Amino acid sequence: MNQDYSAYKAFAAQTLGVTFNNIQLLVTAFTHRSYVNEHRKTVSEHNERLEFLGDAVLELVTTEYLYNNFSEPEGILTNWRSSLVRTESIGAAATRLNFEPLLRLSRGERRGTDRARSQILANSFEAVIGALYLDQGYDPVAKFLKENLLITFKEILATGSWMDAKSYLQELAQSRDGHTPVYKVLSEEGPDHDKTFNVGVFVNGRLMGQGGGPSKQAGQQQAAEAALKLYKQDEESNSQKIAPTS
Repeated sequence: MNQDYSAYKAFAAQTLGVTFNNIQLLVTAFTHRSYVNEHRKTVSEHNERLEFLGDAVLELVTTEYLYNNFSEPEGILTNWRSSLVRTESIGAAATRLNFEPLLRLSRGERRGTDRARSQILANSFEAVIGALYLDQGYDPVAKFLKENLLITFKEILATGSWMDAKSYLQELAQSRDGHTPVYKVLSEEGPDHDKTFNVGVFVNGRLMGQGGGPSKQAGQQQAAEAALKLYKQDEESNSQKIAPTS
């Protein structure tokens, strides 16, 4: 039975800028394991192997870009690379490029949480990189990533989001308020084997953010991210107050 892969061929041409020799590779890149489980008679391969390959190619392209364009020491370059290839960054790129309509998911996964969907999008982005590399080689992958992911690096540098949220919050709080953030567990919920820690972060006694997670460390990260958003809101509010009137 002939499959209608026109949507994937259009995506390859319009978004990736290529004509795939083997369009099945690209279709597989969008195929989640749950879809295979639901369509065992007609589909046999999901995207996890392509994701594995794409992850390595993504790191290589990003590493080459940073090496060729910046002279910072290894530790900083490693942190910069992590910020570019992390789930949030590549998931956001997949969203911008409208990956979602092409995803092949089970009915259950389509009703999943936003967090689960973000992870699926990030995984599919890596799988598409793997498929593009196998079908077209290194240069088209490098071109695609330069135009759709590496262009975000200027903003990452400007906002400081390449740093770990806790590290960035500490730097920000010390520079603006002269105080180091203090994290406190506000509450614990659930049984011992499935506990959620609700954590607050305080700067000079002011509650700046709250977060929850399966560990204190995860809760602290979430709280730090919430505090950074509050700092940004405060900054924007202050800018509006002092803006000159015409």
